[in-house]
Amino acid sequence: MFALTEAGRPEDEQKKSRENVLVGTTLTVYRYLFRVGKPQGIRDVQKGLEMSSPSVAQYHVRKLLQAGLIKEEEGGYVVDKNVFENVIRIRRSVIPIQVAYSVFFATMLVALFVLFRSMLGSALFIFAFVAIALAMILFGYQALKSRGYPLR
Repeated sequence: MFALTEAGRPEDEQKKSRENVLVGTTLTVYRYLFRVGKPQGIRDVQKGLEMSSPSVAQYHVRKLLQAGLIKEEEGGYVVDKNVFENVIRIRRSVIPIQVAYSVFFATMLVALFVLFRSMLGSALFIFAFVAIALAMILFGYQALKSRGYPLR
């Protein structure tokens, strides 16, 4: 059994059409609108992405509109559907969730040294240090990998 969306098309078909749209410059426009988080006009998109003309920006915005990924509001265009997975948006920054986890474990590592300094040589302290440091390193590695940095 499959679910129908509001447009009457199967959900899988609509997802595939979104994936076909989100490539190249259109993906860049979508990321820009997602990152800004407030309505942007065609000229704002053009200037923000340093495009050659407003018609180029309008072409890509229309593609996103037709795919149902953005919507038009009074002040311009905004992202209607979030297709990014595992990201957090804090104001204008888009951060992979792995970075947030890595920062959390780094904070826990500092807390371990500050709060349990008296247990510095104990087996429990060493186990906690290794476990937290390993988690921080693994999430840091995944964050770098998700950002497209070549890791060997």
